[in-house]
Amino acid sequence: MDWSDVILLILVVTILVLYIRLMLKNKRLEQMADEANRLRLEATEAERRNRQLKQEMTSNIAHELKTPVSSIRGYLEILLSDKPVEDDRRRYFLDRCFRQTLRLSDLIQDVSIINKLEESADLFPRMEVDATEVAKEAIGDLADKAAAAGITIQNNLPTMPLDGNHELLYCIFRNLVENSISYAGEGISIVLETYEPIRTATNNSQFSILNSQFYYIHYYDTGKGVADEYLSRLFDRFVRIDEGRSRQNGGTGLGLSIVKHSVLFHSGEIYAKNRGSGVGSADNHLSGLEFFFSLKKQ
Repeated sequence: MDWSDVILLILVVTILVLYIRLMLKNKRLEQMADEANRLRLEATEAERRNRQLKQEMTSNIAHELKTPVSSIRGYLEILLSDKPVEDDRRRYFLDRCFRQTLRLSDLIQDVSIINKLEESADLFPRMEVDATEVAKEAIGDLADKAAAAGITIQNNLPTMPLDGNHELLYCIFRNLVENSISYAGEGISIVLETYEPIRTATNNSQFSILNSQFYYIHYYDTGKGVADEYLSRLFDRFVRIDEGRSRQNGGTGLGLSIVKHSVLFHSGEIYAKNRGSGVGSADNHLSGLEFFFSLKKQ
């Protein structure tokens, strides 16, 4: 082989290497383009979904506002008419107006919390707070309402200091308890306690680290629970299992959605099920609804 053959071979190899590098570069560019296109499509889909959710929420809010506003208007038209109204009827109409006003106030407050959590969660200040003390506060505020329904509440939670938001923690415990008082039936019991999550992780050391970073809370009542088909929708906005009873009790349909968002704010997770409905459970005689959720520690 003479020098011309060697030079030719070097040129061929060089061209081949350059060609391979060019092909690899083009492949990477194609992959980057595909990834960029995928991200663009995901962003577009997320934007579309977000827009749809906002439209649905706006429609739901308008629907929820319609009933109390119409009621207030109707009662006031009667009171302001030229026809005389007996004192007891006047008192009744004013009482109904006041109740509908409270319902409007609750709805506006709940909508405000949901919007703030979804769009500006960082506006909720964090501080050192004991979740158990907040639970006691929420239970105390509902004590008279629970007693009137013959409901007992057992708060077995230990001291649970964490870096969180007092308002949102209060929303978690108040909405859970209020939900049980309003819909689980009279003469029931409500229990709050901690629990050890089932060890399903393949790496026990990772699980123990996860366990040490969170509080795990079990909340349940001994009421009638809900139909299984509604369990997956419990945390959706404006979902009512019993439309008539929900309106009668003044619920906004946002309570459990706020609970979920507030748990997520504290880096936790939450799910609900009917008591005794677990696979292979030996306690199928149990009744009521139960919630399992976690809150990240300090």
